[in-house]
Amino acid sequence: MSYDLIVLGGGPAGYLACERAGHAGLKTLLIEKRFLGGVCLNEGCIPSKTLLYSAKIYDYARHSKKYGITTDHAMLDHKTVVTRKNKVVKTLVGGIRSKLKSYHVDMVDGFGEILGKSGEEFRVQVDNTTYSGKRVLIATGSLPITPPIPGTEDGLAAGHVLTNREILDLNEIPSSLVIIGGGVIGLEMASYFNSAGSSVTIIEMLDHIAGYTDSDIASILMKNYQKKGIQFQLSSKVTAINADGVVYEHKNQQFSIQADKILMSIGRRPVVEGFGLEKLGVELVRGGIKVDETTRTNIPNVYAAGDVNGYSMLAHTAYREAEVCINTILGKKDQVRYHTIPSVIYTNPEVVSLGETEETAREKGLDFDVATVSMRYSGRYVAENEGGDGICKVLVDKQYRHLIGVHMIGNYASEIIYGAAIMMEMEMRIEDIKEIVFPHPTVSEAIREAIFEV
Repeated sequence: MSYDLIVLGGGPAGYLACERAGHAGLKTLLIEKRFLGGVCLNEGCIPSKTLLYSAKIYDYARHSKKYGITTDHAMLDHKTVVTRKNKVVKTLVGGIRSKLKSYHVDMVDGFGEILGKSGEEFRVQVDNTTYSGKRVLIATGSLPITPPIPGTEDGLAAGHVLTNREILDLNEIPSSLVIIGGGVIGLEMASYFNSAGSSVTIIEMLDHIAGYTDSDIASILMKNYQKKGIQFQLSSKVTAINADGVVYEHKNQQFSIQADKILMSIGRRPVVEGFGLEKLGVELVRGGIKVDETTRTNIPNVYAAGDVNGYSMLAHTAYREAEVCINTILGKKDQVRYHTIPSVIYTNPEVVSLGETEETAREKGLDFDVATVSMRYSGRYVAENEGGDGICKVLVDKQYRHLIGVHMIGNYASEIIYGAAIMMEMEMRIEDIKEIVFPHPTVSEAIREAIFEV
């Protein structure tokens, strides 16, 4: 059977591309070797947010007296949290499957191997069946990076070293947890397991947490974590893992930390091997598939979207790349604009980043103004965040007077940042943004306050 489009991978990029393609009338085949929904829905975004929401409710219950509410004997039942997480995942996976069927997308469960090209069509084999397609979208996602630290492989086999996959299905809360890596996944898991009762230590090679997050905001987040009892070992390198914990090096001295469980969270790498990609001659760069702003590869009619291209390993980036891919196939002019894609750390408090930070703007030699205001400029933030220390920071291009960066730490930030992304997408001038009416009282007003300070 011949298809207009064969998609390898059923994660955010893959399944949304199929939805858009099917809706447009393209005969589409989706091949997924593991779970429909990919890592995001089954082992990442959705499961972790479900856990984090339960932790947030528990935190509010434990500290409700400052809001005039007395709650005795609040408890977090981790098994119930995990059960609910599984229910949420099942519900969403079922919804995706139903939507794909409604758009007449064919779905095959199994490992898809690219055989090459025959005439004008590509051939992909699943088990003993070969499928042909005029176009192929590679959306095979990413895998956790496993560093060559002595003891890692043995620890993974024994079960006391975990990746994002295993930690989300733990039946019990470990009394102590060491997290190797202070990026998004590590921080979110630290937030949950700290609230749930674990003694948590984060070991990070850099001298700061949260990767490329604005340095002022990363510092505030770290202070919030430390108040909750989370320990940090920065500028430190793990040199060995054993059954009791980890050994790490800091300023040329060796230290050890005991831990019941160890989370390996130092990043992810694109999946580009093992399924025959090399038979097509697709070009790679920085470990991922090289694409242009329309998701085209160097091979005509072969596209790549999502983590596999390594550009921006975020589910919402994958969604946008999927839409651009299908629009390109349909002959519609479209492209991905990576500079206006926000990123979020769904901790308590939340962190959002959009565009340039002060650090990256200086590195690029940009001429800009910056303003930082306390989130306490928002009446709603003060009403709902007793003792909150969040900030909102905006960067504005001096010449053209439009936003080039927005960064916030504080709850509701994840639901607000899209508005700033629209302002950047439209290249709105600061004077025009000042005329926008923000509803009052809302936390979003912090952005407006910052704009008036530039």
